[in-house]
Amino acid sequence: MISFLRFTPIYQERVWGGRGLELSLGRDLPEGKVIGESWELVDRPEADSPLDSGTGTLGTLRRSDPNALMGPGWPADRPFPILVKWLDCQDRLSLQVHPPASVAPELNGEPKTENWYIVEATPDAALLAGVKPGVQADVFRKAIEDEELEGLVCRLPARKGDSLFVRSGRLHAIDAGNLILEIQQNSDTTYRVYDWGRVGLDGKPRQLHIEESMKSIDFEDTDPELMHPEGPESVLADSEEFRLRRLELKPGEELFFPANEEPRILSVAEGKLVAGDGNAVTRGDNIILPYSGESSWKAETASVVLVTDRFNTVTSAQ
Repeated sequence: MISFLRFTPIYQERVWGGRGLELSLGRDLPEGKVIGESWELVDRPEADSPLDSGTGTLGTLRRSDPNALMGPGWPADRPFPILVKWLDCQDRLSLQVHPPASVAPELNGEPKTENWYIVEATPDAALLAGVKPGVQADVFRKAIEDEELEGLVCRLPARKGDSLFVRSGRLHAIDAGNLILEIQQNSDTTYRVYDWGRVGLDGKPRQLHIEESMKSIDFEDTDPELMHPEGPESVLADSEEFRLRRLELKPGEELFFPANEEPRILSVAEGKLVAGDGNAVTRGDNIILPYSGESSWKAETASVVLVTDRFNTVTSAQ
């Protein structure tokens, strides 16, 4: 197994997206499309990241050599457990929730715990997350009927470098003006409870999932706080599903990842890193460092990287 794996992004149209990934990340986007999401690493039936070498996908690699990618004992039919996305939020996303593991089977959905790392934010950018203290299901349902939900949700002003952990069950939305790197469980179950009266790309109101949302929202989740990481290393998330660390590197500083330890994901939020073999990763890149591959990196410029690991356990893979 080689030291790292690079993939071709899969772009997704979203009514709240735009063309920001062209300017912010230098991406060559599909013409005439409103792009809200770039799926950087995904192993799902409906979306399977192509290797940039053109010789397969993440899914075919996982099926052909699961032990080299994930470690000994990883079942060939178990998908890669993490999905990585860039979100270009030119408009506000719907108010939504992902089902907790305790209710997801009942709703024929998948739990989705995720983390948002803000790479760019306009001066008035914000995140919506959790409910205000005292808001319970009956009050919330009445607010849905009256179209007065916004006052019940916590609004968190967002700045570049902030981070928010969003466990399944947390009510949330992303406001306009955010460029976000999202690290999440491999799931695509989202229940919209409110969409601000907007229509979709087809000119029709988007589907809402009010009953599923009411069964999924944690009404005890109040007053969440953003992380404002500083210093050379910060742990942004440490959960059953994955651990996420933020590393600040000065020019010339090195990273080393030994082989046969665990698989990892390396995401470049700022700067440029060069591998021992001369290959480079720059701002916007997301790569997999497979279990069997050893890799070393040197920061060519001041850099900020995110390292996702501890996701190849039995618990997080189920």
